[in-house]
Formats: sequence, structure tokens, C-alpha cells
Amino acid sequence: MRAIDTALEEWLLARLDTGARGSGIDPADAAAALGGSDSPLHEPARNAARRLVARGLAEMVQRGAVVDPSTAKGPVTLRRPR
Repeated sequence: MRAIDTALEEWLLARLDTGARGSGIDPADAAAALGGSDSPLHEPARNAARRLVARGLAEMVQRGAVVDPSTAKGPVTLRRPR
């Protein structure tokens, strides 16, 4: 795994740990935080979110419902599992 992939996962986990229970984090926020507003890290950030879901550390949510990260299209948020 590349250093940026690890950094994206760590950023997402840190925000999940500091947010209110049930609140969501947009993976695009990680991309912007680590790569700037025109960051090429949007897809790597979404992949980092998928890895966290696969490890059981987070859930991917769209319109209030948990979704399968492999098929989700459009904006998603990440939250701690309930």
C-alpha cells in the first residue's frame, strides 16, 4: 500500500473517532485535506473508505441507507458501524 493510501485511511479513521456517533464523513473531504481542493485523490480516498468498510471499521451510507461500496455510485458518507 502506498503512503498516501495509509494517510487517507488514517485521516478518515481520525475523523470518525472525533465525530458524533452516527455522523458521516465524506471521503472527498480526506482527498481535499491531503491533496488540496483540486486534488487527484478523490478515487484513492473512496478506495480507502472501501478498505475500511471491508475491515469492518466503517459503513458506507447513501441517502441514509448502508450501501455496498462496490456498487455505490455518487456521493457517499462513511460512518462507524452501528
